[in-house]
Amino acid sequence: MKKFEKLDIAVNNAGIGGPQKPVGEYEIEAWDNVISINLSGVFYGMRYQIPAMLKNGAGSIINVASILGSVGFANSAAYVAAKHGVVGLTKSAALEYSAKGIRVNSVGPAFIKTPLLKGLDEELLSQLVNVHPIGRLGEADEVAQLFVWLASERASFATGAYYPIDGGYLAQ
Repeated sequence: MKKFEKLDIAVNNAGIGGPQKPVGEYEIEAWDNVISINLSGVFYGMRYQIPAMLKNGAGSIINVASILGSVGFANSAAYVAAKHGVVGLTKSAALEYSAKGIRVNSVGPAFIKTPLLKGLDEELLSQLVNVHPIGRLGEADEVAQLFVWLASERASFATGAYYPIDGGYLAQ
């Protein structure tokens, strides 16, 4: 705000994977950490972005969920719960602020070649590729193009939506 004097576009992209454990064995501290970063981080961003955008009378907020904001995934309960929460938070904020000129949407990338996947062994990486009907992981630039559209005036009627970008993952 100091540099540009207004806020037109915001992207809330917070995500850690957390431990891979069943719900009954998930440590409370790990749960709190994943929820704090992946869900509360998005809330905190919007909590301050929205008042700034209200001063403009317009804005576009894009919250990064995941394909796991729409389905379950064994041994990732905290991540899945947080990303479902991001989708719900997005829808609520869109209902509250769309009439005031602020569009709020969420994007649900599938498994994308990012640092979050670094360090996975080849077997697990191959399994991740195989869950995408398109036969590969997504590229960050492919996801970025969706963000560019959502941030633009070309998406002026898009609000409160969840946009999966998933190589067919959710079509299964």
